[in-house]
Amino acid sequence: MSLKPGLAIAAGILVVDQLSKWWILEGLRLPELGRVQLLDLGFVGLDFSMVWNRGVTFGMLAGDTLWHRLGLALLALLVVGFLIRWLARAHNTVTTVALGAVIGGAIGNVIDRLRFGAVVDFIDTWFAGWHWYVFNVADAAIVLGVIALMADALFQPKQTSKEAP
Repeated sequence: MSLKPGLAIAAGILVVDQLSKWWILEGLRLPELGRVQLLDLGFVGLDFSMVWNRGVTFGMLAGDTLWHRLGLALLALLVVGFLIRWLARAHNTVTTVALGAVIGGAIGNVIDRLRFGAVVDFIDTWFAGWHWYVFNVADAAIVLGVIALMADALFQPKQTSKEAP
């Protein structure tokens, strides 16, 4: 029921993610610049900062060997397989959209890991001098998708089972 729309969302996220990374690397050439300030309101800001993430979230499990990269990519693809199976059974729009976002983001980061040996991260937000981790479109889709899945699980109405007469 929700496989096609969810996979369409995943494909859309994947395209936007890969196009944004292409533009960062080839159009803006951020690796040569290192950092581009976009917004500075004194206490809050947004920059493009080039980071090659060789790990997973927040750079955890970082490594630089071929086996490490392939292992992380394989693990992500196994998770994607599980999520596609879940997507095929999704019964509401929130779950369909959220799973599509997570799947598209995960595949986008796997592509980076296989192409470059690291994930291209470049969005750097900060508040009062404190910087959040540098992320990309795929990361944002994954985080927002997971938040939507958690909210859906927490706030969906309880279903009552029908009792036999």
